[in-house]
Amino acid sequence: MSQTSQFSLLGKRRFLPFFITQSLGAFNDNLFKQSLILAILYKLSIDGDRSIWINLCALLFILPFFLFSALAGQFGEKYPKDALIRLIKLAEIGIMAVGALGFLTNHLTLMLLALFAMGTHSALFGPVKYSILPQALDDHELVGGNGLVEMGTFLAILAGTIGAGVMMSSTHYAPVVACAVVAVAALGYLSSQWIPRASASSPQMKLNWNIFSQSWATLRLGLGQTPAVSRSIVGNSWFWFVGAIYLTQIPAYAKDWLHGDETVVTLVLTLFSVGIALGSLLCERLSGHKVEIGLVPFGSFGLTLFGLLWWWHSGDVVAGATAHDWLALLGMPQAWWILLSIVGLGVFGGFYIVPLYALIQSRTPVQERSRVIAANNILNALFMVVSAIVTIVLLSLAELTIPQLFLVVSLLNIGVNAYIFRIVPEFTMRFMIWLLSHSMYRVEHRGLQQIPEEGAALLVCNHVSFVDALLIGGAVRRPVRFVMYYKIYQLPVLNFIFRTAGAIPIAGRNEDAATYEQAFEQIARYLAEGELVCIFPEGKLTTDGEIDAFKGGVSRIIEQTPVPVIPMALQGLWGSFFSRDPAKGFFRRLWSRVTLVAGAAIPVEAAEPTLLRERVSALRGALR
Repeated sequence: MSQTSQFSLLGKRRFLPFFITQSLGAFNDNLFKQSLILAILYKLSIDGDRSIWINLCALLFILPFFLFSALAGQFGEKYPKDALIRLIKLAEIGIMAVGALGFLTNHLTLMLLALFAMGTHSALFGPVKYSILPQALDDHELVGGNGLVEMGTFLAILAGTIGAGVMMSSTHYAPVVACAVVAVAALGYLSSQWIPRASASSPQMKLNWNIFSQSWATLRLGLGQTPAVSRSIVGNSWFWFVGAIYLTQIPAYAKDWLHGDETVVTLVLTLFSVGIALGSLLCERLSGHKVEIGLVPFGSFGLTLFGLLWWWHSGDVVAGATAHDWLALLGMPQAWWILLSIVGLGVFGGFYIVPLYALIQSRTPVQERSRVIAANNILNALFMVVSAIVTIVLLSLAELTIPQLFLVVSLLNIGVNAYIFRIVPEFTMRFMIWLLSHSMYRVEHRGLQQIPEEGAALLVCNHVSFVDALLIGGAVRRPVRFVMYYKIYQLPVLNFIFRTAGAIPIAGRNEDAATYEQAFEQIARYLAEGELVCIFPEGKLTTDGEIDAFKGGVSRIIEQTPVPVIPMALQGLWGSFFSRDPAKGFFRRLWSRVTLVAGAAIPVEAAEPTLLRERVSALRGALR
């Protein structure tokens, strides 16, 4: 498995044209939408309350996600995704031509019509955007690819927002904006021409054109997936609930609590967007090139922590004789905690959202993937509408301040994610594994490509410490069912992880015959279902760092269910805190380097305990 940087994807045709196309689309969405908002606020002759028109803009852009996401999900499965993208981007040129005409003639109705059409364009593009990635990328590239997409999206949103402000400050803003939005749409269409073919996953599908019944069916399909996928959709939508509240309040917060001018709004938006981009990029490195949902609780913790810090330090910046510009704000030490909190929110938001997208993509059946992502988009839109209602209630009716609103959101984040992690304890389990392998140990992997991507296999490994199963489980891309001594299985705290992972407790036949027999029955069931099972054939932890004789249970397992046997070895664990080394200490060999090595599969007929021990010993070498 390649461990190259995710940035290498930007040099590959199977990713770069798509990345450019989707980034230009996000840029154009926000360039046009923000230009229209600024035109309503400052340029157009409008009677009455302009805020009503601003809210109408938000509604017109998000309404298509309710109306057309279900159709988009069907399109994404029935038709080739590359052709669909080109058709959508061609339509964008026509939409932006209408919007450009609206700007040139100061015709608000044409501008609003184009905004609704752009919302429709984005609703149709969304399911294709995320469902094409698993077709274009290898499994080990999926997290990195999603990270780049999220980075590109948020930086494009930021660039579009800033670009609109610059263009609208011009005296002759109308032709500038008109030319820009059409040109960007044309560039997006041109870049889409180089997207490689991505075949339809369900070309035989019959389209249901009833948007209401199909939207309900799509939501049921998405929320009816496995708990890990369905709750990931909920968690994803919750992120957009939180993000919508923060982004919506940034302009007012910058004015009333940072006492800043327009440049301070731009600074805060930039820090938030760059934070999310940075967090999205770091996900690949922190996850070890695999879908690591253990980062989701880590991201959730950071969202709460930095949200609370933002609330706590609000009010530290004092007003001046005139509004602060961004340089003046950076010169105030009391403002740095607030700015750090904003960056932290963005970074941990990236840790939270990228693994969720990657999990939805990787664990959804290919013939349902576009519709499941469409369900995610519908729920995202619903959560963002609810966030607007909640904000109005809390700020207007409950008369909370903006920092108090941030406090409420941070506390709600604890409750929502506690619910998600309780329903799907795999998130918490993977987080504890991830934390262990990134705190006490530096875990390296060699030869793990020997483990099949699908289908049953039996992994055999030497047994050095109480956390061997956690380190192996954190390294192997697929879920692994571990067979372990029942007294280790019952250890406090670790028992939660073992139960969640579907570990199999085993006892000696003379110790507990019932547990012994149940273990072999469960092993056979897991292997028959095509899963990975890992055993420690020594039957106990080593007491001297050496590999003991392998017991005969491995022979019984492959006699009952003949599957390939993969030898593995752990290096560097002897002497660590969780080993039985008499000279161990908590700080001895803290942050020590541990290596997990896998060898070539051994055919069933040759998988005798003696040979397996020889292979595992050879893989481990002299490093205990």
